[in-house]
Amino acid sequence: MEDIRRNSVRAWVLAARPKTLTGAAVPVMIGLAMALADSGGSINWVPAVLCLLFAFVMQVDANFVNDYFDFVRGNDDAATRLGPLRACTQGWVSAKAMKCAIGLTTCLAGCIGLPLVCYGGGDMVYVGLLCVLFCFLYTTHLSYVGMGDLLVLVFFGIVPVCASYYLQMGSGNWQVVVASLACGLVVDCLLLVNNYRDRDNDRKSGKNTLVVKLGAGAAEWLYLAFGVDAVAAGVVHLTSGHPSAAMLPLIYLLLHIQTWKKMCRINRGRQLNECLGETARNIFIYGLTLSIGFLV
Repeated sequence: MEDIRRNSVRAWVLAARPKTLTGAAVPVMIGLAMALADSGGSINWVPAVLCLLFAFVMQVDANFVNDYFDFVRGNDDAATRLGPLRACTQGWVSAKAMKCAIGLTTCLAGCIGLPLVCYGGGDMVYVGLLCVLFCFLYTTHLSYVGMGDLLVLVFFGIVPVCASYYLQMGSGNWQVVVASLACGLVVDCLLLVNNYRDRDNDRKSGKNTLVVKLGAGAAEWLYLAFGVDAVAAGVVHLTSGHPSAAMLPLIYLLLHIQTWKKMCRINRGRQLNECLGETARNIFIYGLTLSIGFLV
């Protein structure tokens, strides 16, 4: 890895983990695509852009929170870490600067999200507060008791897909709920492969992720099942007059199965970061193919 000057722009870009932003963008993209299809091709771009920006900033905020608290708790050991390097642990960003950045991104997310009250009513305040609250609770507590996957399902599936749709249409329907659950399963594959890679270190540090609880073999089948179930759930779009939304994600499924096979074959070590990268790519392809399916 190149030498990174402390607290430099390059250091902050790495700390923000830009590759994770696909997981933030895809749920909003799906919700907006469904709204665009159901509205006859007309949406309000102001709340659409605000939703996307809020999702991006909250993802960066979550990354900063994870980086900082794992560092201060001593969970990130540069010598034994298998995943992508972390800014505080590597000394690229000082703990004091990261703490300030967390405050800044949290406030920025609030400023971006607050105008959504004008489009969705006061309930949007509670949605935003829950997003911030669980952003902190995930790293500080819930990820240690195997709740991380449930949070992904809620905050990378149900909340962003349904909220993005609701802010455009003023209502929801069961097809949107199904799409949000499917999206959450697809995005959770990223957490699954991450925890699969780190299962030995997590077990030693007392971090009882779902993978640690179920074991590696079960986690492999769960990874496959999440992708299969998400695509199978798309059958509901046949009843809403969007057959392409049911069929195009099969492209994602083929890639998902390939990544699953590689994950099982590698099984352990830093090479699993290849599967992490492929999973992020697959998530984007799922969101893209599903969204296109609603619009054609």
